[in-house]
Amino acid sequence: MLDRTLPAIQALKHVVVLMMENRSFDHMLGSLRQQNPMIDGLQGTETNPDTNGASVTVAPNAQYQGQLDPDPDHHFPAVDQQVFGGVTTAQNPNRTANMQGFVQSYYTQQQNIVHSHLIMNYFTPDNLPVLTGLAANFAVFNRWFSSIPGPTLCNRAFAHYGTSFGQVSMDVFYWNKQIKSIYERVVAANHTARLYYYDEASSSLEVVNLLQNQPSLFGTFQDFLDACNNNQLPEYCFIEPNYTDHDAPDGSGELIACDQHPDHDVRAGEQFIASVYNAIRQNANLWPNTALLLVYDEHGGTFDHVPPPSCTPDGFVAQPGATGTPDPFHFDRLGVRVPAVLISPWVQKGSVVNEVFEHASIPGTITEFFIGDYPDRTPREIAANTFLNNLSLPAMRADDDCPVFS
Repeated sequence: MLDRTLPAIQALKHVVVLMMENRSFDHMLGSLRQQNPMIDGLQGTETNPDTNGASVTVAPNAQYQGQLDPDPDHHFPAVDQQVFGGVTTAQNPNRTANMQGFVQSYYTQQQNIVHSHLIMNYFTPDNLPVLTGLAANFAVFNRWFSSIPGPTLCNRAFAHYGTSFGQVSMDVFYWNKQIKSIYERVVAANHTARLYYYDEASSSLEVVNLLQNQPSLFGTFQDFLDACNNNQLPEYCFIEPNYTDHDAPDGSGELIACDQHPDHDVRAGEQFIASVYNAIRQNANLWPNTALLLVYDEHGGTFDHVPPPSCTPDGFVAQPGATGTPDPFHFDRLGVRVPAVLISPWVQKGSVVNEVFEHASIPGTITEFFIGDYPDRTPREIAANTFLNNLSLPAMRADDDCPVFS
């Protein structure tokens, strides 16, 4: 339940969500455990067996680009192997998640044992100064999980609808719309909302599903920057990175993919995260009354050591033909853990949040804050924890206590 007595909640006018691509918590933030033991990251002794049975230990050797090529498999059957170590329900109907199948899953991409070990690499803080700097300066979530053990599109659907309408794949489809998107809900309640995709050459992955006679809900990343500069930021907005390397429309050169999806350059994503943060941080009219959630859509096949928990089902079922496994999926357990950081001058520096969150927490939080009681949503979204109570300080932090990135 939202605590509306908090000074930060009373001051809050804007919520911004930036969703990056396909990296696990341990892969990106696991090393922060060495700086702050409250962060449930890596001890450095975590292992996975390879296809020969040898133990492969995590290593601080992740590279910005060129290492995770081909792209690690993160479709539903592969994630099932990663989470359950390759044990099927036929082998053990009471199987439990052990996070022991990442190396063996990655082996299937090249049939190369040495290459399969690379999935256990992780970044150190000095390699990711923006992401780890934000995590250290604001609130990092120990238990933010992707919504399902599957790929991008269905996971992002949970951020927009609180459900994927029974989908566990990358199929593009028109949803049946009995559940309104969070953007439609907010606008219908006389508030403002927008989804900012990068540009026309790298448009939203959700256009087909969301854009149904509603072009006013969309804008480009430049529109977001302009809205910040002109103090016209919508009350709720969702930002997508650039998904592809492509030429700039004005002919000024190549625009590099900044989504951090393997095997895109992670440094471009660092710069993009900083540009979103700085656009809000450097505007004195926005910074005091804006909360920024930085989160990743799913783990992209990279290693994480925390088993995903069970969750409230959303009322849909994916049959074996859809899951690619012998079993149906009842949407009753979460996917692999992902990085998530809540950013605001009202957040206690160095906060670590231990409650369980997932992408249905996004429409759940926005609905509760801007609309209040709203029954026409899934049981999953209604049950999801909301994150704004972590804006808990009685007064804003001093201006020089919050970083700015160049």
